[in-house]
Amino acid sequence: MEYLSQIDSKKLPEHIAIIMDGNGRWAKKQGLLNRIFGHKSAVKSVREATETCAELGVKYLTLYAFSTENWSRPQDEVNALMELLVTTIKSETPTLNKNNIRLNAIGDISSLPKSCQQELAETIEQTKHNTRVVLTLALSYSGRWEIMEAVKKVTAAVQSGTFDINTLNENSFRNFLSDGSIPDPELLIRTSGEFRISNFLLWQIAYTEIHITDVLWPDFRKDDLYKAILDFQKRERRFGKISEQLDGAKA
Repeated sequence: MEYLSQIDSKKLPEHIAIIMDGNGRWAKKQGLLNRIFGHKSAVKSVREATETCAELGVKYLTLYAFSTENWSRPQDEVNALMELLVTTIKSETPTLNKNNIRLNAIGDISSLPKSCQQELAETIEQTKHNTRVVLTLALSYSGRWEIMEAVKKVTAAVQSGTFDINTLNENSFRNFLSDGSIPDPELLIRTSGEFRISNFLLWQIAYTEIHITDVLWPDFRKDDLYKAILDFQKRERRFGKISEQLDGAKA
């Protein structure tokens, strides 16, 4: 509660994105030989982060759940992750509805196993009218993949005559991204102490504040999210301007 009391509710980030890292290292620290135990333990962290955002009033939460690069991991781990994804989505759907949270997904969803696609589609449908928080799972996702897909969509739209290339700008381009309706994240959190973007939301994080924590994702709890938000609230968001310009705008 110490950190919660310091948060300015009027300066909350509207959108928080999290690179959930450290599951395998967490399992190893616990003396567990199978990395999947780390992934299973991480489900509680996902639930806690989502519910905390709902309690605070953060409108969007995007979680980097599975990258396109993750397909190159050992097949046993990939299979276990896919099974865990299916069971977790199914078991968490009632909680999402109870907390008025809408599930969303971005990425190459068609590359996921059919069972995953089905559970995702069902939960997205069952939660589509919820309005408190939009929880987006980035699955089989990478920032470069998303930008390339957007370029293909622009090209196809121009060729079909439904889009005038002369109207292409940053605002119109974002409509071709995975979900143009979601605002760019103001805060990006990366757990486990790694200083990498890892191909995540490359277009959207141009002016995002980055918070790095040494906490491994399965150990990430409410206080860790509070600390990240407090760190964010100490930053000066200049968007290329200088401090004096911002001060003048406030006057």
